[in-house]
Amino acid sequence: MRILLDECAPRPLKRELADYEVCTVVEMGWSGKKNGELLRLMSQEGFTILLTTDQNLRYQQNLQQAGVAVIVLVATSNKLSDLLPLMPDACSVLDKVSPGEVIEVGGS
Repeated sequence: MRILLDECAPRPLKRELADYEVCTVVEMGWSGKKNGELLRLMSQEGFTILLTTDQNLRYQQNLQQAGVAVIVLVATSNKLSDLLPLMPDACSVLDKVSPGEVIEVGGS
């Protein structure tokens, strides 16, 4: 399982995923890529999960066709302090999510 941390999420979240193979969009040199191109690149490079805060992605892209799973962190902001409390729940679904599936974590 390879996880890509979207550029809209703070890079320090990567530390919370130390048990997994994680790269950031910036590390891959994909900053500024549109979602469709990003999903295509992910598939080509063997990424299986996108961790993002973009709640609209599911409505903008055909995730089934892209073959990647998406975990959306839903918080009041994209600040690290708001997202960190969601990480235990996000980690708990990593092994359960299927390609094409979108799981929202948080938002309650």
